Amino acid sequence: MMMGKVEGRLSWDERRNRLMNRWQAYRATHARPATGFVSQPEPRAIGTVARGRQLVAGNYLFAGSLVEAPDKAIWDLDMPSPRFEETLHQFRWLDDLAALGDGAARARAQDWTWGWIERYGRGAGPGWTPELTGRRLIGWINNAIFLLRGRDRAASEAFFSSLGAQTLFLGRRWQSAPEGLARFEALTGLIYAGLALTAMDAHVEPAIRALSRECESRIDSHGGLPTRNPEELLEVFTLLIWAAQAMLDSGRDPTPELEAAIIRIAPTLRALRHADGGLARFHGGGRGVQGRLDQALAAAGIRPEPHEGLAMGFARLAGGRTTVIVDAARPPSGTASVNGHASTLAFELTSGRRPLVVSCGPGATFGETWRRAARSTPSHSTLAIDGFSSSHLGVVGLSRGRSGEILYDLPKDVRAQPSTAPRATRLLVGHDGYVESHGLTHVRQLTLTRDGRELTGEDTLGALTETDRRTFDRRMTGSQLQGVAFSIRFHLHPDVDAALDMNGQAVSLALKSGELWVFRQAGASKLALEPSVYLDPSRLKPRATKQIVLSGRVLDSACQINWTLAKAQDTPQAIRDILRDDDDHLPYD
Repeated sequence: MMMGKVEGRLSWDERRNRLMNRWQAYRATHARPATGFVSQPEPRAIGTVARGRQLVAGNYLFAGSLVEAPDKAIWDLDMPSPRFEETLHQFRWLDDLAALGDGAARARAQDWTWGWIERYGRGAGPGWTPELTGRRLIGWINNAIFLLRGRDRAASEAFFSSLGAQTLFLGRRWQSAPEGLARFEALTGLIYAGLALTAMDAHVEPAIRALSRECESRIDSHGGLPTRNPEELLEVFTLLIWAAQAMLDSGRDPTPELEAAIIRIAPTLRALRHADGGLARFHGGGRGVQGRLDQALAAAGIRPEPHEGLAMGFARLAGGRTTVIVDAARPPSGTASVNGHASTLAFELTSGRRPLVVSCGPGATFGETWRRAARSTPSHSTLAIDGFSSSHLGVVGLSRGRSGEILYDLPKDVRAQPSTAPRATRLLVGHDGYVESHGLTHVRQLTLTRDGRELTGEDTLGALTETDRRTFDRRMTGSQLQGVAFSIRFHLHPDVDAALDMNGQAVSLALKSGELWVFRQAGASKLALEPSVYLDPSRLKPRATKQIVLSGRVLDSACQINWTLAKAQDTPQAIRDILRDDDDHLPYD
C-alpha cells in the first residue's frame, strides 16, 4: 500500500457525499411529517449529573475544548473545532441535562432543541450526516417526555415534524455512513424512529435487515470488532441492546443475527473489564461511560460465563483483586486501524478500584499532535526499541472520500500462550515487529499469583534465526558496536504516588486506597522514574503523571530483563475502598 500526503482540500467523493446529504435533507424536510408517537418512549441512556450542572452554568466541554459562555445559547457559541460542533449535533448532552432533571436543566434542553429545529431543521448545518442523525434521533426519542413537558401544541408539532424529516433522511442515506460504529448508530436510530413515530413504520423492516447484515459482517465469531477498540465494542453492544429492546416493546422479536451478536459480545466485554469496572484503554478507546457496561449487560440478561482464550485479541489475567489485560494479537489493519495503536504486548494493571499501570490513552480530543503521540509504542506499557514503534503510521485515502492515518508495517506474527498453575496464571506472548528493521523478536512472559499480590515479568529481545542475526549484525555495525537501545515503560495512573526507593533500585507506588506496591528489576538495565501523561477524554487537558522506565542495550543476539511488581508485605489482602477520590470531580477539574 502506497503511503503519501493527502491534500487538505475535500476530494470529489467527499464533496459529492456532502452534496447528497444536503439534497436528501432538503427533500426530507419538505415531506409529510410524523404527527406523534406510536408508543410511549422509555429513556435508556445514562447521563451525568455533574456534566448537566456544568451545561446549565454555561461551561461547555466537548471534544477536548472548553467554552465558557453562560449567556449564550449552545448554537451561538464560537465553535473551537469541527469535532466540537459535531458533538453538539449528536445531542448526547441531552442525557446529562435529563440526569440533572431540574427546571433549569429542562429549560436549557428545550431551548437548545427547538433552537436546533429553528436554525438547522430545514436541512442546514453539519448535523445532517447519517451517524449524527441516528444518534440525535435516539437522544430525542429517549428524552421526549423530558423535552415535551409543558410545551404547547405548535412546539410539539415542530418537534414531531423534525423527527419525521430526520427519519426520512436517514432512510435514504444510512448506506453512506462509514462501516462500523457510525453505521450501527445510523441503523439503530432508524429502527428507533421507525418503531416510535407515526407513518414511519415502512423504514423498520429494511433497517432491521440491514442491521442484521452488519451484525454478521462486522462482529466476528468471538464477539469482536475489526478495530479492536473495547470502548467502541461497548458502544455497538449498547446500540444493539437498544434496538432489540425497541423491537420487543413493539411486539417484534429481534432477529437471530441480532440476538447472536449480543450473545457473542457480552462475554468479550466482561473479559475486557478491569476490577474497577472500567474497560481496558487500547486502540483509541477509553474506559467507557461509568455505569453503561453494567446497564447493557443487565439489559442483555446473559448469564456470566468464563471467556475462553483471547477476547478480541486481548488476554486477561486475574488473581485476588488484581486484573491484568494484555494486547496479545496483531493490531487492526486497513481502514479499521484509523484509530489503532502500536500497542502490541502492552498491558494494564488494576488493583481493586484503583488503576496502577495504564496506557497513556486516546489523544484525539487533545489535537492531532497528541493523537499521533498516543498511538506510538512508547505511549504504552511495553518494550520499544528507541526511536521505533512496533507498527508505523501512514496517511492514506479511505472510502467515501475520507482520509486518515492507518497502521502499516504491522507485526506479521503475534503469538499468545496462556497457561494456569495451582498458584499462578501465566501468559507467554511475542511479536516480530522489530525483526525486519533490527532482526529482533520481543518475547514477554507475565505471571500473576492467584492472590493477585505479585506480577512478575520477563522481557526478551532476541535474534532467533540466522537471517535475524545477520540483520542484527548490520545494526550493530551501523551503531559502531554500541548496541540496539531499548526502553521498557510502565505508565502509571495519575493517582499513583511514585518514588524511587532502595537507593534507586526500586520504585514505591502508593495508591489512594492505602495499598503499597513495589517495583523491582533484575538485569543490566537502568531504572528511572520519568514524566508521563494520562489522556482522559473527559478532561480539558492531559493529566501529568509518571512512568517507570527500564533502559538498556542489546549487545549480543539476546537480552533479557526481569522485573516484579508486588504488594508490600505489610499491605492487607483486602482494603475497604468504596469511594474513589475523583468520583465527584467535574470533568475538567
